[in-house]
Amino acid sequence: MTWLDLPADSPFGLANLPYGVFAPGGGSPRVGVRVGDQVLDLASALGEPVFAEPALNAFLAQGHQSWARVRGRITDLLTDPKHRGAVEPALYPLAEVELLLPFEPADYVDFYAGEHHAANIGRMFRPGSEPLTPNWKHLPIGYHGRAGTLVVSGTPIVRPRGQRKAPTAAAPTFGPSQRLDIEAEIGFVVGTGSPLGTPVPLADFAEHVFGVCVVNDWSARDIQAWEYVPLGPFLGKSFATSVSPWVVPLAALEQARIAPPPRDEELLPYLADTGTGTDSDSGTKADPWGLDLALEIRLNGETVSRPPFSAMYWTPAQMLAHLTVNGASTRTGDFYASGTVSGPERNQRGSLIELSWGGADPLTLRDGATRTFLEDGDEVTIAATAPGPNGTRIGLGEVTGRILPAVTAAGVGEGPR
Repeated sequence: MTWLDLPADSPFGLANLPYGVFAPGGGSPRVGVRVGDQVLDLASALGEPVFAEPALNAFLAQGHQSWARVRGRITDLLTDPKHRGAVEPALYPLAEVELLLPFEPADYVDFYAGEHHAANIGRMFRPGSEPLTPNWKHLPIGYHGRAGTLVVSGTPIVRPRGQRKAPTAAAPTFGPSQRLDIEAEIGFVVGTGSPLGTPVPLADFAEHVFGVCVVNDWSARDIQAWEYVPLGPFLGKSFATSVSPWVVPLAALEQARIAPPPRDEELLPYLADTGTGTDSDSGTKADPWGLDLALEIRLNGETVSRPPFSAMYWTPAQMLAHLTVNGASTRTGDFYASGTVSGPERNQRGSLIELSWGGADPLTLRDGATRTFLEDGDEVTIAATAPGPNGTRIGLGEVTGRILPAVTAAGVGEGPR
C-alpha cells in the first residue's frame, strides 16, 4: 500500500517505478521516477547527488546492488506514512515537466530477432525461396546503428532524403523517401559494462542490463533497399530512432518472464538458455529471458496493430551474449533494440511494410483513408505493457513521433516525390 492517492490499477504503481530524466518549469534536468501521474525528484527525495545529473548514466554505472538498494528506498518512502511530509514537496505533476532522453547513449545496436517479421520480409522480397536466411535460427542477426540519432518521444521526425532506385529504373534518383516506415521494438539499456575481450554469458544478463524502454526504429525502406547490399542498413535507418522517456527496470518485470518460442535448431552453448544445462563460460544455469510484453501501435490515434513480444525468437539475454561473444566491450549507456516485434496474425505486425504487404494491400483507417507508408503529418505512437503482481499490468510508457516534410539544402520543406 502507498500513502499516495494512486488508483489500484495504475500501470505506474509501486510495482513499476520506471526511471527517467525530467526538467521542472525553470529547473535543471535531473533523474526522477514516475509514480502514477507524478514524477518523484530523486535528488531531493534521496539526497544523493548522482540523481542531480541530466542523465541516468552515473546511477547506472553503480551496478546491480545499488539499483536494488535505491528501489528499496523509493518503495519505503512511498509506503511508510512517516515519510510523507518530506517526500510530497519532491513530487511534480507529470503534465508540468519536460521529459528528456533518459540516458546518454554510448553505442547502439539493432537486432532482427522476430521470426514473424523476418519471415514476412523474406516472403515479400524472396518469393519462392526460404523466407529466412540459413543463419537466422543459429544466431541473433544485428547491425550497428548511430547512437547520436537516438531521440526521446515527442521529437518530430523529418522525412529523410537519399538515393532511391525503382526496380525498373536504370539509375537511382535522389529525393525524399517515399516509403517511410515504422518498426515497433523494445530497447535494452546497459547499466554496467564489460571489458574488451570478455564475453557476457547468458546468466549475467541482469547484472549488466538495467532496464527496458519502447522503441520506434524509423526506416526509409526505399533508401534501405538500394543501399542494403552488401553491408546492410545505413542511411535508411540512421536518421532517427525514437525511445520512450521511461526506463522500466528489469526488477519490475519478474512476472513478465516466460520461455521463448520452441527452438527449431540446436543452439551453440553460449546461446543455449533451456535452464537445464550450464553456460559454457560461467558454469551456471542460464534460465531463459523471454518477456510477455504487449505492444500497441496507433497511427493518428487509431490502433492498427498489437504485436506480442512473447513471439520473439531470440531473447535480450541471447542478444547481449551474441553481441559480446567475440570479445566486444560494452559501456554504461550502451543501447540495443530487439528488431521489429510481429506476431503470426495480420493485426500483430509491427511495421507498415508488413501491414500493407509492401504497399500491395493498403491499410484502411476508420475515416476511409488508406496508408501503405507514412505521409507528412502522420503521428505514430507505440505503447507497451507487461504483467505485474496479482494480475495487474505495469506500463512501459509510449513513444510518439510526428512526420515533418523533408528539408532541402536550402532549408525549405519538400514533400515526397
